[in-house]
Amino acid sequence: GWFDCNLVRFRKGRVEKFGGWTKTTDTQYVGSARALHNWLSLGSNLYLGIGTTNKYYIKDGATLNDVTPIRKTSTNSITFAATNGSSTITATDSSHGCEIGDFVTFSDAVSLGGNVTAAVLNQEYQIDSVPTTNTYTFTALDEAGSSAVVANSSDTGNGGSGVDGVYQINVGLDVYVPSAGWGSSTWGTGGFGSTSALSVNGQLRLWSHDNIGENLIINPRAGGIYRWVENSGTSTRAVELATTSGANLVPTVGLQVITSEVDRHLVVLGADPISGSSRSGTVDPMLVAFSDQENELEFEPLITNSAGSVRLSSGSLIVGGVKSRQEIIIFTDTSVYSMQFVGPPFTFAINLINEASGLIGPKAAVTDESGVYYMSYGAFYVYNGTVQKLPCSVQNYVFSDINTGQAYKIHAFTNVEHDEVGWFYPSSSSTEIDRYVIYNTQEKIWYYGQLSRTAWLDSGVVSFPQATGNNYIYQHEIGFDDDGSAMTNVFVESSDFDLDDGDRFTMIKSVIPDIKFLEDQNGGSINIVTKVRNFPGESSTTEDTAVITSSTTKKDMRARGRQAILRVESDDDQSGLGNVSIGWRLGSTRYDIQPDGKR
Repeated sequence: GWFDCNLVRFRKGRVEKFGGWTKTTDTQYVGSARALHNWLSLGSNLYLGIGTTNKYYIKDGATLNDVTPIRKTSTNSITFAATNGSSTITATDSSHGCEIGDFVTFSDAVSLGGNVTAAVLNQEYQIDSVPTTNTYTFTALDEAGSSAVVANSSDTGNGGSGVDGVYQINVGLDVYVPSAGWGSSTWGTGGFGSTSALSVNGQLRLWSHDNIGENLIINPRAGGIYRWVENSGTSTRAVELATTSGANLVPTVGLQVITSEVDRHLVVLGADPISGSSRSGTVDPMLVAFSDQENELEFEPLITNSAGSVRLSSGSLIVGGVKSRQEIIIFTDTSVYSMQFVGPPFTFAINLINEASGLIGPKAAVTDESGVYYMSYGAFYVYNGTVQKLPCSVQNYVFSDINTGQAYKIHAFTNVEHDEVGWFYPSSSSTEIDRYVIYNTQEKIWYYGQLSRTAWLDSGVVSFPQATGNNYIYQHEIGFDDDGSAMTNVFVESSDFDLDDGDRFTMIKSVIPDIKFLEDQNGGSINIVTKVRNFPGESSTTEDTAVITSSTTKKDMRARGRQAILRVESDDDQSGLGNVSIGWRLGSTRYDIQPDGKR
C-alpha cells in the first residue's frame, strides 16, 4: 500500500496530483484570516466575508472593504508630540482603551510644523505601543502609507485643537491562550503577572458570521455581536446589534453566532445572560440564546414571541456549532448536542446525543452531504443521526505530531467535488497551520500532506473552493500550479513490497510507467524513483530515478534487492524547464524483474 504522500489525492483507487491555486485578488488582508463566508444579495451581488486577527473585511469584486466595527470615537481631544529625527509620534487621548496593534483613523489634524504634515497625520494608523492609559505611539507614514516620515526640528506643534480619532474594536491575538491566570497571555500583550479572565482581545481571534437575509451578523469569539447592513453599502461598517435602534435584550457578547435555516432565528452560543432589565456583559460559556423568529433585534422571552435561552449541562464550555439538515449541532468540550426547531411553546428542542467526544477547536467541525465530521481529542468522528468514530489509518501519525496547544487554529473543510473532508492543523513543531489530513468519504481512505491554509470555503456560491494563506485569498482546483509558479514536493511513496517472494535477491531490469498527464503545457516530466532493501532492518537505497514524459514507454535500470519501494514525484521546475501546470494520474506501474544472485 501507499505509505507517504504530499499534495496528491486518490480517485477510484488511483493517485493523482492536487489541483492548483491562484489569487482571487492581489490585495492583501491584514492579520491572519481564520473565517470565510460567501453569500448573494437579492440584487445578485456576490460577497465574501473575511475575519482576520486584526479586521473584518467584505470582498466585493476584487476589492477588500474594511467593515471592522468602531469601538470609540474621540472628538477634539487628541494631541500629538514628535521628536526630531524620529518617525515615532506620541498621541495623547484620555482613557483611550487601546492595545498594541489596534487601528485608529485621525481627521482634522493640522501640520506639526515640519515633515509631519496634516496629510501624514490624517489617515489610518496601527498602534505600536501603549505607554499609559492616556497615551500611545504610532509610526508616521507618507500619504501612500508605505514609507516612514521622520520628524525634523520644526515639528513642534500638537496637531491642533480639533483632532478626531475613530478607534476600531481591539485586535485579538494570533496565538491561542488556553486559560486565564498568571503568565497565560503572550509576552508584551498585558501587564506583568496579569491574572484577569480571558477577554475578546486577550485570546486567539476567531470570527463567526452568518446571514439574516441580505445582512451579515458577525462576532469575534467572546466579543460583541455586530450587523452589517447590505443596503448601506460596503463603505459602511458593521455596528453593534445591542445598541441598534429597536434592539431589546440582545446579547452583548457571545462565543459564536449562527442562524437557523428554516425558522430564521439568530442563535448566540455562549451568550451573556439576562440580568434584570439588561444583559450581564459576561459570557456564560454554556448558555444558548435565540432571538424571536425573523427578528434578530428581539431577545426578550415573551409569550407573544419565540425568543428564549437554554443552558447546556454536559461540559464546561461551548466550543462551537455547525448547521446540518434541519438542526444545529452544538459541541461542548466533552459532548455533542442537537438543536432542532419544534415550534411553540418551546421553540427549540436541545438533545444530548453524545457525551464522550468533545470538539478540539471551534472551527474543527464541518458539514458534508454524508454527515457532520469533526476532530476530537485523539480521534475523528462523524454525526449522521448518531455519533460514530471514524476508523483512521493515519490517526497515530496525526495526533502524535499535532500542536494541541494551538488546537483552536484547526480548520475543518470539505471539497465536495472530490468527496473530501479534511482538517488543516499545526504540527508539533509549528505554532501555525502547516499540515492537512483528508478523509475521502467515497474511497474510505485517508491521506495527508503539507499546506498552509488558515481558512477554507468550499465551492457553492462560487465555482471553486476558496482559502486563505500568506495574507492572500486563493481559489483552489484551478490548473496544477502554485499561483503561477511551480508546485513543488508533490509525491506519493509506497511501503516496502517483496520482490518475488522476498526470500532471494531479485533484479529489476526496467520500469514500465502507466501515467496519464492531465495537463502539460511545456512537455514536462515526472520521476519514478526506485528504492531497494536487502534486509528488513536495513535502510533503503535509491537505485534509480527514471524521468518519465508522456511518450515514455519504459526505462531500463539495474537494481537488486529483496524488497523495493516505488516513489512517484513531480517537481515542476525540474531541469530548469519551468514546467508549470503539469497534472498527472498514476495507473498500474509495472517492473520487469528476474531472479538474481548478489554480486
